[in-house]
Amino acid sequence: MDISQSPCRNGLETKADPLEASFDAELATESEPETDSTISILQSDVERLKDQMADVSRAAARPALVSNDTEVKAQRDSLAAEQFAARYLRRGDQSALELKSFSGASGPEGGFAIPQELDARIARTLIDISPIRALATVVQTGSAGYRKLVTDGGTPSGWVSETAARPETDTPDFHEIAPPTGEIYANPAASQAMLDDAAFHVEAWLADEIAREFAQAEGAAFVSGSGVNQPRGFLNAPMSDAVDADRSFGTLQYLPSGAVGDFADNDGEEALVDLVHMLRPAYRQGASFVMNSATLARIRKFKTADGAFLWQASLAAGQPNLLLGYPVIEAEDMPDIAGDSLSIAFGNFRAGYLIAERSATHILRDPFTNKPFVHFYATKRIGGQVMNSEAIKLMRFSAT
Repeated sequence: MDISQSPCRNGLETKADPLEASFDAELATESEPETDSTISILQSDVERLKDQMADVSRAAARPALVSNDTEVKAQRDSLAAEQFAARYLRRGDQSALELKSFSGASGPEGGFAIPQELDARIARTLIDISPIRALATVVQTGSAGYRKLVTDGGTPSGWVSETAARPETDTPDFHEIAPPTGEIYANPAASQAMLDDAAFHVEAWLADEIAREFAQAEGAAFVSGSGVNQPRGFLNAPMSDAVDADRSFGTLQYLPSGAVGDFADNDGEEALVDLVHMLRPAYRQGASFVMNSATLARIRKFKTADGAFLWQASLAAGQPNLLLGYPVIEAEDMPDIAGDSLSIAFGNFRAGYLIAERSATHILRDPFTNKPFVHFYATKRIGGQVMNSEAIKLMRFSAT
């Protein structure tokens, strides 16, 4: 018997059809509002995205008043340096360049302030090869002179009870620091054929040449400069063997080595320890030894009673060698050990020595003086002076 043709089967199918139809109708009725709601939400999101994109487009079209983007600034400085090198340094073309004149005179007569990127490259090289500059406090000035007020002595505080009268305290003395300044110059030269060669990196060459000549001149001035049209070196400051409380402001303290041109009993360990502890603990944080290579060669041979060397080699690249736990800086402008020489300095030069310089290096292109060479006459005003005489101590190789 064929079940598909059974009356019961047909009857069941007939009864089920209205039920299925009613379920389909309910589902259709329930799904229509959800579909309409979903479409409305999507349309709303699309409209909101369009509005946001329009706002972004309008913001991008407006020029920014101030840009704090470091990358954009670096690209702009790099472009200015490239234009400066391609036009002025290579060809002497002064047109279409935004340059500041060195003085009230015209650019060709006074020179031009070089772009910031090239000036920063000179400054970085100076720090690398000029030891005192790397240790001292360096301030940038916008004028030829710089002045700083420092206090000396006085007791501007005290202890009292809650209801007691406040007695008058001592007034500190004010001293004005005005570092002697001078104009440092360099005059490197290149042939016009070198400048015409596209493979010749004129910016890097010029920055390196200027920095090396500047570093050689200023390194000597920061150590032993006379203060006449140049910085006053710390070895040219007034000297005394009196302690901090008894010395006048600006006078450095020295420690006699105990023998003329030598250490007492050829024992420098005790003298070096005494030199370290002459410096107040507050200044020992960040203090360094400064001496030349000849003096360091002798110090490196000193040993303690148990045979250990006082000098300790650096354990990591880029870290200084240590002497009695403090960095040793080699400055070739320090004098050799001799009678009454001030051959070793120890102190916190960040607190003790001040370097003041104008922020921009100026350069004048000179293709006429020494043809066929083109000279680049670079100048900068730099000053220097002892700022805190308590922060630097010296060893004098004398008996007293």
